[in-house]
Order: sequence, then C-alpha cells, then structure tokens
Amino acid sequence: MSPSVPLQEMIRAIRSARTQCEERGVIQRECAAIRAQFRQADNEGRSHNLAKLLYVHMLGYPAHFGQMECVRMIASPRYSEKRVGYLGAMMLLDEKQDASLLITNSIKNDLSHSSQFVQSLALCTLACMGSAEMCRDLAPEIDKLLRSSNSYIKKKAALCAVHIVRKVNELGELFAPAARSLLSEKNHGVLHGAVVLITELCERSPETLERFRKLVHIMKGLVLSGYSPEHDVAGISDPFLQVRILRLLRILGHNNEVASDAMNDLLAQVATNTDSTKTAGNAVLYETVLTVLDIKSESGLRVLAVNILGRFLLNNDRNIRYIAMTSLQKIVGTDHIAVQRHRGTIVDCLKDPDASVKRRALELSLALVSASNIRSMMKELLNFLSTCPLELRAQAASGIFAAAERYSPSQRWHIDTILHVLTTGSAAGHLPGQPLVQVACWCIGEYGDLLLKGDCQEIEPVQV
Repeated sequence: MSPSVPLQEMIRAIRSARTQCEERGVIQRECAAIRAQFRQADNEGRSHNLAKLLYVHMLGYPAHFGQMECVRMIASPRYSEKRVGYLGAMMLLDEKQDASLLITNSIKNDLSHSSQFVQSLALCTLACMGSAEMCRDLAPEIDKLLRSSNSYIKKKAALCAVHIVRKVNELGELFAPAARSLLSEKNHGVLHGAVVLITELCERSPETLERFRKLVHIMKGLVLSGYSPEHDVAGISDPFLQVRILRLLRILGHNNEVASDAMNDLLAQVATNTDSTKTAGNAVLYETVLTVLDIKSESGLRVLAVNILGRFLLNNDRNIRYIAMTSLQKIVGTDHIAVQRHRGTIVDCLKDPDASVKRRALELSLALVSASNIRSMMKELLNFLSTCPLELRAQAASGIFAAAERYSPSQRWHIDTILHVLTTGSAAGHLPGQPLVQVACWCIGEYGDLLLKGDCQEIEPVQV
C-alpha cells in the first residue's frame, strides 16, 4: 500500500478485507508507513496521517506511537493541524500519561487566542482529559473566559469548569461568582452550562449550596421565561434546560423548608401545564415529580406527583411504565395512601409481556398488600403465581409467605382462598403449578387447623 494513500481508500481497503488476518495485515502496513512519515522533519501530511491513525485507534488497534505527534500538531500555528492534534489528544492521551503534561502550555496559549474556534478546541480538550495538575494551572484562564463577552466561549468555559471542579474540588470557590452572573444570560447554551456548573458546585460544597438557595426566584424565572421557538422540541420549550433547572431545584430544596416553599407554586405550574402526550413533556414531568418527592413539598403537590406517575403507568411506552413503577416503589412507604389509589393499574401491569416491567409490578404489588386489601391482592398474586415466568416464581412465593405471616393473626384469607384455587383447578381438570402447590402446602401446614375448626371466613369445616 502506498504511504500517501488517502483516508477514504484506507477505510475501503480495511472494510474489503475478508478475514481478520487480512485486516491486520492492511493496518500493519499502513501503520508502518505512518510511523515512517512521522519521523520525517518536513512532513507535510501530518494531519492526514494522524487522521488515519485515529481511525485505526477506533478499530481497537494500538496507536500510542501517535501521542507525540499530537503534541507537535497542537503547537502548530495552522488551524487544520491544530484541530486534528487536539482531537488526537482527546482520543490517545489521558491524565495518566506524561505526554499530556506537554500540551499544558499550548492549551494555555490557545485559551487566549484571537480565534474563538481555537479557544474552543483548547476548552474541549481540557474538559475531556485535563489532569488535576493541568486544571490547577489553567483554572484562572477558565475563570476569565467565563466572563467573556462571547456566548459561544462562555458555554464551553462553563462545561470546562465542571470538569475542573470534579478534578479539584477546592477550585469551586473560584468559579462561584462567575457562575452566578451567567444566570442573567439570554443564550440558552450559556444558561444550560451555568446550571450544570452550579449544580456541581452545590453538590460538592455545603457553603455554596446555602449561597445559591437564595437564588430560587431566579431559577423560577428561567423555567417560566416563556416559549422559545428556536429551542422548541415537539412543542416543549427547551426541555433540556428545564430538566437541568429542575434537578438543581431538587438539590436546593432538599431538607430545606424555606427553599421548598419558594418553589411549590412553580412545580405545581409545571406539573399542570406540561403536555404529557409528548416524550419531551414526559421528561420534564418526570423530573418535576422527582423534585416534588425529594423536597419538603405540600401534601397536595405530592399527591399530584403520584397521580402523574399513575398516568405514566397507562402509557404505551414500556420504558415510561418501568420508571413510573420504580419511582412509586421508592415512595410507597411514605405516601402509601396516594400510591394505593393506583393499585388496579399496578396489578394490571403484572400481565405485561415485558419481564422487567412485570418484575417491578410484582415488587410494587407486594408492597401495597395491607390488612384492608389482603383478600383481593392475594387472589391477584396467586393468579400471577400460577402463570409467572420461572425467574419470578421464587420472589412471588416468598412475598406471599411473608404476607401470610404478617396478616395471619387478623386475616385468614390464605387457607380458604388457596383451597378454593386448588379445588377449582382440580375440578376443571387443571393441575395447579408447582409454585402454587408449594404455597398451598406451606399455608395449610401452618394454618390447616382453621379449616377443621371452621374458623375461615368463607367456608364450612371440611375434611382435609
């Protein structure tokens, strides 16, 4: 293969290889040619060769010998070479390699470059693979760019600051004032980056969290700022920004009554006015529900949140039904009565063909069993036990055993109900399945004397 073969031709040759051995041969020949050209001082096709090497890396073959070439190309004054060099650095370098430290000075110079596109390359690379040492050295430059007049750069700088805070927690105080000022921006990209940065700062510093709790009114204004046609997604105004703000409100209102009271009205408006027929609307509603359930919200608002999850259970999308039951499972202990209102829908999900949805429905149904609904719920669970998949039988049977032990002093549902299921099935010529027989044997073994005494609720004394 010629050393100057274009990238497209190399890709074509690799794809046309009929065996893995033939593919390795093509790549080895091309890598040898790339190595030879890297050693030449006057290499005019450096970006071309590095691009080919990055494709080889994407296929899973070794490409570490191109690391120093990335360093040299980042220092190049030509944008075309600098762009490929930064891309190579993000793919071939990480903070564990010494070569990554060699590009620190180049990144610092490019952060103050006159071209916003060069600045963007440096910001993206630092945000992708910057080590703790690099972050400490370059944090002041990022803080300056957060105050830039260029919205494109401020957005990139905000996301880069998020990476720096994750690497070096104590640098969060440096970015807090600039992050606060970004909330007054009109550009949605900058706002999105600012909210992500503030969320990161609040999660890592209790002092910063208390400081930003005073800004709940600003967050409310961002959510209620009105319709934005350029950020519309299926009729929902910028759902990505709304979701981020709702996540931040969840952090600000957690275990804080003052902040929670300040956002109750906002959450009620979002929960009431968001279109639930669109996927984007459901995403916003789901985040709203999580926020309501995680803060010190009013009881009426919590009921509204549970009702939204109940509507999710009726959705045709199995993913939406699954996350609804997962959320209900988390709150059934604290909002038991509100969740009980949707018991019928939850029980219907036991018949769902999707195994994961069925498992969640079983867990939630077992959690909803109480002294007042024990008879009706156990009939549903026994019917499920006779038809459920093999992997759910043990879980269903153990749940029924637990319910029998918990409610046996006051309720004698298990003996007459199970005996009825067994005798009805036998009379119809259907042999009960093994899980149902196991449950029946256990219950009759524990409480069979009630059958002989006539203490069961629905049948006369019988000869067992």
